[in-house]
Amino acid sequence: MDNSTATQKPLASTIAIRARNLNLWYGSFQALFDINLEIKQGMITSMIGPSGCGKSTILRSVDRINERLGYVRIEGAIEVLDQNIYAPEVELAQLRKQVGMVFQRPNPLPISLFDNIIFGHRIHRAPNEKYSKQDESDIVEAALRKVLLWDKVKDRLHSKATVGLSLEEQQKLCIARLLPVKPTVLLMDEPCSALDPKGTAAVEELIWELRGEYSILLVTHNMAQARRASEECIFLLMGRVVEHRETDQMFMSPSCQETANYIEGRYG
Repeated sequence: MDNSTATQKPLASTIAIRARNLNLWYGSFQALFDINLEIKQGMITSMIGPSGCGKSTILRSVDRINERLGYVRIEGAIEVLDQNIYAPEVELAQLRKQVGMVFQRPNPLPISLFDNIIFGHRIHRAPNEKYSKQDESDIVEAALRKVLLWDKVKDRLHSKATVGLSLEEQQKLCIARLLPVKPTVLLMDEPCSALDPKGTAAVEELIWELRGEYSILLVTHNMAQARRASEECIFLLMGRVVEHRETDQMFMSPSCQETANYIEGRYG
């Protein structure tokens, strides 16, 4: 992967995700403390930190998955493209069109490859929108080409997606499944944790290809991956943001001792 452009600035300084004084409790346990973040549009931002520091909790708050848990309480605000996603008028269906989520392990649906890709598009399109079979075929092909899977699967689109694909290919399929809905933000929660080095390299290459067209917030425990595959990096510790800087600067000269200790492997 060519990282020569890793420190380039985005064309615009628009903020894709903004957290304001975000606090979150699981029951009586406070997991996030006064989180204030700005994730720039069109860039790859990684989040690093020890297990349990709040990285995945932040992702799940942006996608509002945490709401499924009745014992979660949230204070503060999260904005996606300047709209508070916790405002009463915001519908989850609309939010899910803007924000796509990729999980640690690939989770293709137990239906055909074709139906996996078109599934979200069928759910989210307006009732009066009409798409022919050819229209849907074009959408599926475009998504699979985007993730470099088309040549591999074009002759078996109506076979079950859970059979015959490597973990790397399944993860690419899960990313492709998000694209027809045209999200603006992609959240990735350790998307390479189940992959071997070759698969990890392939998915990192794909993430880099998606940069610019999508704003990507990536959680990783892999320091080398954070350095290779992100332009800005956030270090979290015990539910608090310790440092948020350009990735190269953070790894070469962290401004906080806690960051240096973590990067150098002294804990975590």
